[in-house]
Amino acid sequence: MLEPVADPTEGRRPVGPTRRKGVALSLFWRTFFLLALLLATSILAWLQTFSALEFEPRAVQTAHQVSSLVNLSRAALVHADAIARIPLIKTLAEQEGVRIFTREPDDRFQPFDTDRFSRRVSQALNERLGAGTVVARSVNEEPDFWVGFLIDGDQYWLRVERSRFNAVGGATWLIWLTIAAALSVAGAALIARLINRPLKQLSFAASRVREGDFEASQLDESVSTNEIREVNVGFNRMAQQLAKLDQDRAVMLAGISHDLRTPLARLRLESELSVADAEARRHMAQDIDQLDAIIDKFLDYARPAPAQWTVIELLPLLRGCTQSLQDDPLIRVRLTVPEGLLVLGDETDLGRIVSNLIENARRYGKRVDSGIAEVEIAALERGNDVLLSVRDHGAGVAAQVLPILTKPFYRGESARTAAKGAGLGLAIVEKTVQRMGGALSLANARDGGLVVTIQLQRAGQ
Repeated sequence: MLEPVADPTEGRRPVGPTRRKGVALSLFWRTFFLLALLLATSILAWLQTFSALEFEPRAVQTAHQVSSLVNLSRAALVHADAIARIPLIKTLAEQEGVRIFTREPDDRFQPFDTDRFSRRVSQALNERLGAGTVVARSVNEEPDFWVGFLIDGDQYWLRVERSRFNAVGGATWLIWLTIAAALSVAGAALIARLINRPLKQLSFAASRVREGDFEASQLDESVSTNEIREVNVGFNRMAQQLAKLDQDRAVMLAGISHDLRTPLARLRLESELSVADAEARRHMAQDIDQLDAIIDKFLDYARPAPAQWTVIELLPLLRGCTQSLQDDPLIRVRLTVPEGLLVLGDETDLGRIVSNLIENARRYGKRVDSGIAEVEIAALERGNDVLLSVRDHGAGVAAQVLPILTKPFYRGESARTAAKGAGLGLAIVEKTVQRMGGALSLANARDGGLVVTIQLQRAGQ
């Protein structure tokens, strides 16, 4: 009788390699960040070197220019008579942009040493003009370059336009630095893309080879880079050899399996006619049936992928696969599949997959206490996929054996694999599932038994 079963993923432990925790970056982003970091470090190092080489000379040069103006103005005022001083001050203001004012006791000024450059200029001016020199950036809230000096004990201000003594950096350097950083990031992205494009193509081709699509795995052999061209040529030759080996293997398996059918049929006929002992005749018939089943396994494994997939309603197909088990006292099947659940694939292949998994559970998934195989089949939608699970309540499989159960011709020594066979059951299931664009996973349920989960493509998306 068919009974409901719980979520197929409940109580499962995943099998196979697990991803490391943390942020996973593609090779493109790793290359991009490394190149961007390298370029940014180079720009900062260049800027620091330029600043170190330019800063000190520029500060000293500015101090020399200002001190020269102060000394010339002082000498001109000292040696000019009272009548000539006024035209002299007017000429300096009009032609050189230098203005001289009398310093009043109540003048309010702000010091010039607001940054590293201005502090160095102030220090150099004090060294050249004397300790009483005052350097200001504004006097009485009028911004400019102001220098306070003495002439025969009288205090004066010399005012120069600040634009004549720009510090290293400023808005211009910030703009150029931003442009250089933007160009560096764009260059890093372009270089990373050029470096990773062949690797991405190689990764795609390798995935196609893994799926058995050798035609879509051809790489360009006319690229200009010698190393990449050699890799592409070698990969293409390898893919061609693998395609030939796969074709030869399929032809060989199909040919051997087909050729064995005739002598098996003769053996069956001769055993029926020539063996008088009914028990011996029955054992011989069982051996011949087992050989015939193994041949069917070889044919299933060698069968090529269908030309196209069709839309399959899952529930009627599963009911058809379990119909013949209704009267079997050694197996009970519980089935839970939503009505109208559609998948993409080959109906014949999917029926073989389910029948193979049920037979595997019937043989090796019996309960230890009752000797009855209880099989639970469930399906549910998850995004664009459908998860179909087949679970038994047997002894399960050792954790170290799970990853290799789907290898062709592998037969373990546990209770699950003690029966005679070709070791192709789960290998055929996995290969057939992959041909339909799906995936197969194996896990032990927490309360005992093996869970086989098939990921299929949902139809009607």
